[in-house]
Amino acid sequence: MKGENLAVTKLNDALKNSIKSLGVEDVSGFEFEKPRNEGHGDRASSAAMKLAKTLRQKPADIAKKISENLQSEYIDKIEIAGAGFVNVFLNKKFYADVIEDALKQGDSYGSVNIGNNKKVQVEFVSANPTGPLHIGHGRGAALGDSVARILKFTGWDVQREYYVNDSGLQIETLGRSTRARYFEILGHGEEAPFPDNGYKGDYLYDIAREIINLEGEKFLEMPEKESLEFFKKYAAEKIMGEIKDDLEKFRVSFDNFFPEGYLHENNLVYSAMEDLKARGYAYEQDGALWFKTEDTIGDDKDRVLIRANGVPTYFAADIAYHRNKFITRGFERVIDVWGADHHGYIARVKAAIKAMGKNPDDFDVLLIQLVNLIRDGVNVNMSTRAGEFITLSEVMDEAGIDATRFFLLMRKSDSKIDFDMDLAKKQGNENPVYYVQYAHARVCGLTREYEKNGAKLSGESISEEIFNEREARELANMIAFFPDEIKSASVGLAPHVITAYAMSLAGAFHSFYNSGRIIDAPDAAGRVRLSQAAAGIVRKCLELVGVNAPERM
Repeated sequence: MKGENLAVTKLNDALKNSIKSLGVEDVSGFEFEKPRNEGHGDRASSAAMKLAKTLRQKPADIAKKISENLQSEYIDKIEIAGAGFVNVFLNKKFYADVIEDALKQGDSYGSVNIGNNKKVQVEFVSANPTGPLHIGHGRGAALGDSVARILKFTGWDVQREYYVNDSGLQIETLGRSTRARYFEILGHGEEAPFPDNGYKGDYLYDIAREIINLEGEKFLEMPEKESLEFFKKYAAEKIMGEIKDDLEKFRVSFDNFFPEGYLHENNLVYSAMEDLKARGYAYEQDGALWFKTEDTIGDDKDRVLIRANGVPTYFAADIAYHRNKFITRGFERVIDVWGADHHGYIARVKAAIKAMGKNPDDFDVLLIQLVNLIRDGVNVNMSTRAGEFITLSEVMDEAGIDATRFFLLMRKSDSKIDFDMDLAKKQGNENPVYYVQYAHARVCGLTREYEKNGAKLSGESISEEIFNEREARELANMIAFFPDEIKSASVGLAPHVITAYAMSLAGAFHSFYNSGRIIDAPDAAGRVRLSQAAAGIVRKCLELVGVNAPERM
């Protein structure tokens, strides 16, 4: 299979053949695993316990039969442990073949085909254009972008989308807030009081000054209703432009920016509501249109779609939007990145997807928890509406783009993150991203040093004798597990799996580097090629999380 390691595949096939010899037909789910405890072999299988009920035999007896029938060129010895674990100890040929195959596959190593070119959309960030992006938005940006990169690497046809909330109450509030700042700067603040729930950031003063420079004082005499549309549109477009600039700087790109206004302008919300009524999932009562969430998902009550005054709810717009994704544009899978406070909303949207005739299991939501920004050991309080926050751009400028992205992806998305600015700026091994990047730079330095006198590495085989050393075996073992880590990250939509693996791989390389001679060793070429295999995977890990892999540090 593309992206898999041939040596690992052969080893797993040997296990499957052994299990088949016991009369088991379906062996698709049986593979060797990493042992839980050191000293329990290099690989382990719990197949005996899983087969005990089917074969009606004791696990220990099944394990014995598996071990007796297990034939592989890579196995040094086999032990049966515990309730029936089959633990295998691998020989030096296994590790040498792992590295040869990883080097042969190059950049495609690990690119296991999970998606089969199915169309998947990842919608992320989607921050309201009411203020600059802050570090919380940055977490969503890094997460969505990395998920898209991982899915593409594992065979999905990926489209990235940003949903622009350019309608509704928040944009109305933005317009009123900007208009109030405009009047205030021109000395007429009492004529346009700042709204109680307005956006208080200094950025609105800057936008108001731009409007004054462009349009002068003409809005002082214009009725509020007439001028408000201008303030709403100008402020939202200005902020959206700055958001796009910040995302580009953060190495995040989108295939499409989908405006909420498109749904309303093209009557897509009401057509989606008519479809729900026709399917029996929506009904009219007290002048409003309701969705049957109580019957569909056991919600505590049915939810309003169209208010009695004829105005659609956000829920109605979201239903129309996801109907557009699944039915109009034909995505086979949809992934949304939301804030953790939207947890209770997931079931409702899944119910709507079911109501429109699609499988709700094809809809995934990644929830992102808050980011606690720490500077000088103290939490930095942030509130967008109060105008008290550190922008994503400021964090990128201070900590660097690489550190910012890596730090935001070091934890599972629904876990809180303490983002330590002081640590992110350190140029030393205590900084995780520096530690990983330094492994790549070190190998590049080794290669330059080895080749400076005309020596070439192409075609050089790796001596099995290198793997007499524990550090070399552990490094090769980490490389062997890379396709499994990629599978886990892709299936689980979990970039933190990649950052954790990258740190472990970097650690294994640094241990190998520090354990003895490389350039001046008798088998220097093989040692450098082992190092290059590790560097190639470090580089791929960093690419998948949007971080640079420097050749010099």
